[in-house]
Amino acid sequence: MALQASGVTLISLFHQRRPLVVRAVASDSASTITGEREKVKLGGSDLRVTRLGIGAWAWGDTTYWNDFQWDDRKLKAAKEAFNSSIDGGINFFDTAEVYGAGITTAVNSETLIGSFIKQRQRTGQVDVAIATKFAALPWRFGRGSVISALKSSLSRLGLSSVDLYQLHWPGIWGNEGYIDGLGDAVEMGLVKAVGVSNYSEKRLREAHKRLMARGIPLASNQVNYSLIYRIPEENGVKAACDDLGVTLIAYSPIAQGILTGKYTPENPPTGPRGRIYTKEFLTKLQPLLSAIKEIGQKYGKTSTQLALNWLICQENVVPIPGAKNAEQATEFVGALGWKLKDHEVEELRALASKTRSVIGFPVEKL
Repeated sequence: MALQASGVTLISLFHQRRPLVVRAVASDSASTITGEREKVKLGGSDLRVTRLGIGAWAWGDTTYWNDFQWDDRKLKAAKEAFNSSIDGGINFFDTAEVYGAGITTAVNSETLIGSFIKQRQRTGQVDVAIATKFAALPWRFGRGSVISALKSSLSRLGLSSVDLYQLHWPGIWGNEGYIDGLGDAVEMGLVKAVGVSNYSEKRLREAHKRLMARGIPLASNQVNYSLIYRIPEENGVKAACDDLGVTLIAYSPIAQGILTGKYTPENPPTGPRGRIYTKEFLTKLQPLLSAIKEIGQKYGKTSTQLALNWLICQENVVPIPGAKNAEQATEFVGALGWKLKDHEVEELRALASKTRSVIGFPVEKL
């Protein structure tokens, strides 16, 4: 796939911004809660993050998102999403070395975030919590590969340390070495906390045990989790996270936009998502989408905000929806500062259970 990034100039998009007070503002129908009060600890670590973060998978991506191309307009929108998130009180950003157009390119997601942070710092101190991930590629062996990859990520981010470093998926082999590498990263002061991603219950418990033997808590397990993809509840992952005191970070929490109500059987998503969320699937989903919209209207909330709040109501869950622009980032803030009633949570679960979960990512089966 050709990389459509010629002419992209990071500096040309940057401009001075007036310092803004960081607050998370809910709608008029709900109380306003500051970002600081909305922070939670990740597992047994000392790291505190906002109850909702921002996923940066789409920033710079040309393989799944953005209609396979990246340009100045999309870059500007991503930077505005970053700034709007901070302005709204959300300062937790999740990226990965494989997000974006490639590890060594200028539009790698980590590189973009590093540039956004540097620009934001021109207005004063920036309070952000950055999470990134190690790709367990088949040719990477042992604990040293984790430290080497982490240092490369830090270079792209322009940081001396990150708040959370995660194993992106289980390796085909060498997982014990990868876990040891996470522990080494903590002891070297390169990270504040460590986590895993796409780990099964068995692998999660093994990783937790190995790290705890060194006195290092496993902070999180990042998995695919949403109202219409509740596999973590069915395969024991959610229960294991709760049992071990490991925070579940939910990626694709609005099912890649499906729970926003934007898509219909007549207007399905384009690109790879259209092969997952088909016209038939969207037809079966309409009763749930209608209920989400109706309940949301009672709170003065959008379908997106309600779907995210449903996850927050599960407790020990931090959703990380992807924001492509400032409008989406601002909307996500409205998922905070209020809570669905228990009977509404269960009503939505019951409706969602009538639709079979879509197929998850293959790495979940490793």
